[in-house]
Order: sequence, then structure tokens, then C-alpha cells
Amino acid sequence: MTQPSLLVQNLHKRYGDTPVFSRVNLRVEPGEFIAIVGESGVGKSSLLNCLAALDDWSDGTITHNGLDLGGLTETQRAHWRREQLGFVFQAFHVLPHLDVAQNVGLPLLLLTRPDPARVAQMLEAVGLGGLGERLPAQLSGGQLQRVAIARALVHRPSLLLADEPTGNLDPSTARQVMSVLQQQAQDSGAALILVTHSEAAAARAHRVLHLTSEGLLASQTPA
Repeated sequence: MTQPSLLVQNLHKRYGDTPVFSRVNLRVEPGEFIAIVGESGVGKSSLLNCLAALDDWSDGTITHNGLDLGGLTETQRAHWRREQLGFVFQAFHVLPHLDVAQNVGLPLLLLTRPDPARVAQMLEAVGLGGLGERLPAQLSGGQLQRVAIARALVHRPSLLLADEPTGNLDPSTARQVMSVLQQQAQDSGAALILVTHSEAAAARAHRVLHLTSEGLLASQTPA
């Protein structure tokens, strides 16, 4: 059996005596697309933040390509995120004072690997070719989410996390954004984990997992 991209074993998170989530076990293969669904407040975004090593967990392990994230210092976690992780947020989190190309190229700049050709390639891939010099204020919500996807993928991460990336979009734009996200993740071979309330978005995944108070439960593979 090949090494998984991400392996989560018996993961728990608590705030004091209050559990956020418990008994989460997850194995994600390279290139696999997993959707995580569940009721509001069950801890889906908290789980995603733990998988990104942005937040600490109480018990259990998270391993990425054989690397135990729990054993890393904060500085080591930051370097891991820069190299290996792409994160797509619902709220876009683009920088308003930078143009589109500068926003997309920021991960490469942080890695001291500026690559204007790669930035232009990603803008073309997400349907924003020729818009690199525009400021975020000049774009629609759907276009801003495409900027966020391009930024998350520009440095060729091996793990891509997306937290409700279509939550602020109308249904038509949401379908377009999901198509771009799924295609770009597939083309790069990144493992993709999507947290969503959208049945339409979840239906695109290879597997849909339900987060409940009992842990992470598998559902049927979407048709």
C-alpha cells in the first residue's frame, strides 16, 4: 500500500472540558478529493484548521507524507504550510492593495521563488487571463474566489484544503468555481479536502465524510 498524503488517527480537540470534535480518523491518498459535511457547530472548520496546523489539537496525530505535524515547532509548521499546503478560504482573504497577479504570486514570493510565468499560467487556468493588473475591488465575488484558488495552487502544494469556498457565491458561480478548483487540484495531483454545506459541491467528491459528535463517518461514494 502506498503512503497516504494525509493520515489522521484518533484526533480529538477540546476547549477546556468542552469537546469540539472527537475520534476523527481519516486517510487521504494523493490526488483524492474528500468532502467533509456536517451540522453547523460540529467542528468542521476547526478540524480543517488542525489539518492545516493552524490550530492545536488535544489528542491524536496528523501525518502528512510521513511527517508528524504535531512534532513540529510553530516555525517548522509555517515552513511546512508555505511549501506543502494550499488553503482556499470562504472569505477570499485577498490583499486589497495588491493587484491580482501580485496576490496570486505571493506564495512564490514567500518561498523566494518568484515566477511571473507560473502566475500567468495559473491566471489562465482559472479563467482570469489578462486580469493580472486589476485590483481586487474591480472583481466580482466569483472572480475573487478564482484568485484565491490560483494563489492556493501556484506553488504546487501536495495538500489543498478548502473551507466553504462557494458559501458566498450564487449557484451558477459556485458551480464554475468548484469546476476550477476540482480540475486544478486534479491536474496538480494534490489531495483535496473540502468542508462544505453544499450538497452540489460535496457530490463532486470521490468520498463524502460526515463529521458528527461520534467522529468522522464515511457515507456512500457519490454517483
